[in-house]
Amino acid sequence: MKAGAKLPNVTFHTRVRDESVEGPNPYRWEDKTTADYFAGKRVILFSLPGAFTPTCSTYQLPGFEKGYEEFKAHGIDEIYCMSVNDSFVMNKWAQDQKLENVKVIPDGSGEFTRKMGMLVEKDNLGFGMRSWRYAAIVNDGVIEAWFEEPGLMDNCPEDPYGVSSPENLLKYLAEAKQPELA
Repeated sequence: MKAGAKLPNVTFHTRVRDESVEGPNPYRWEDKTTADYFAGKRVILFSLPGAFTPTCSTYQLPGFEKGYEEFKAHGIDEIYCMSVNDSFVMNKWAQDQKLENVKVIPDGSGEFTRKMGMLVEKDNLGFGMRSWRYAAIVNDGVIEAWFEEPGLMDNCPEDPYGVSSPENLLKYLAEAKQPELA
């Protein structure tokens, strides 16, 4: 995938809070499509190997959460974090991270990630199939800018991180901003 490519159309099986649901788990299933998340908006999508993992939980997700207002100032409407994890795991991770701004998207079966060409084996870590780490600026479902970590491969012995960092995307947005005409 790269700039100019349209995102694949898939359905995500999500769990959303619903106060009309009684009991200790007030959530219901809600299917959302690629269009539900991306149509008519300029967003950041970043995908990572797994919820609750060290780099994802310590740097990448918190960095996007902390930088939310700065991203908004650069014309970003939403920030989405995706992982090949189910909705239960993604919702619990969002709660654990105390997210207020970044929204999580569960790609439990890896269908979106596979269609993006970013599904890799991580059996060397006991993870199974997961997403390679990347980020994209997406405008109305079309990739505007692409940020993929180097070394895309199955069972990579390392977890490269930097290209898809919030700091790198902010730098790109700042440099891409057109100067005001005098």
